[in-house]
Parts: sequence; C-alpha cells; structure tokens
Amino acid sequence: QEQLQESGGGLVQAGGSLRLACTATRAILSNINTMGYYRQAPGKQRELVAVITRGGITNYADSVKGRFIISKDHAKKISLRMNNLKAEDTAVYYCNLLLATGSEYWGPGTQVTVSP
Repeated sequence: QEQLQESGGGLVQAGGSLRLACTATRAILSNINTMGYYRQAPGKQRELVAVITRGGITNYADSVKGRFIISKDHAKKISLRMNNLKAEDTAVYYCNLLLATGSEYWGPGTQVTVSP
C-alpha cells in the first residue's frame, strides 16, 4: 500500500506564494506513471491542478498556467510552486500518484487558504 507524504500549504495573502511537496514512500520508480496535485474547494468537485510524468512532461489546468510550477525534487518527490495566488485558489490540495498498473493513490490533503 502506497503512502504519500505531503507538506506545505497554509495561509497567504493574495499575490503571495506557497510551495507544496509530496513524496511517494513505497512506490518503485519504474512503476510510477504520473505524480501531481488536484484540489477541491468547498462545494466543488475535485479538479486537476498539475501533473508531471516519470519522463518530466507536465500538464497544467488553464487556471494556473503561468502561475504554478510543478517539478521533481527527485524521482519520487514532487514540488508545486504556487505564485501570484488568488482567492479562488483556496482549496484542499491532494497529492496524486498514478502507477503504470493503473493503481491510484491520494495523499491526505493539505489546506491552502488565500486571503483577499
């Protein structure tokens, strides 16, 4: 059973920056397909924020393009740098791991709150 360790998040004023990090503790590197972040705001569905493939290809939601950067710290750890944060970025952010087998895992979630 995979465990995803998350860190970062918190409260920031609009225009500020935050960094999230996520580590896959048990996955075998060759089995990793993608790692990324999704978010869920109150009353809304969970949505993709950004993902990065094992080969380093990235994909972003249109709403965060040009503001957020997803990267690999090492093979099983990713970071999400969030710049120029807006009130509408307020949500619980979940780390996601997708394996080549199709198995999918979620982190416990971390709160990001952006004050106007």
